[in-house]
Amino acid sequence: MKLLTAAIKTQMQNNAKNQDQDHKPALKLFNPVGGATWLLTELEGDVAFGLCDLGQGTPELGSVSISELENLTLAMGLKIERDRYFTADKTLSEYATAARDSGSIAA
Repeated sequence: MKLLTAAIKTQMQNNAKNQDQDHKPALKLFNPVGGATWLLTELEGDVAFGLCDLGQGTPELGSVSISELENLTLAMGLKIERDRYFTADKTLSEYATAARDSGSIAA
């Protein structure tokens, strides 16, 4: 599965042009065999920005390479997945605050 649809990519690129705003995440990615989750808002080139949680209890805002995520091969040959049913109901900073309080992303 492609991690970015054309619509998501366009939205994230437009968000990157307005970095002063607190955007709602346009994309949720997850590891189907682990605890990692990404809520991403912006995209410049191959690099996305958002809330990154590697499942170690320390979610943080940061950047991640989309191509690196697409090329990861996980246990049982699985790949990082896009949550096709995700719709953000909070801004990124609201998700980040909740994740810091609980130690993980709950979306």
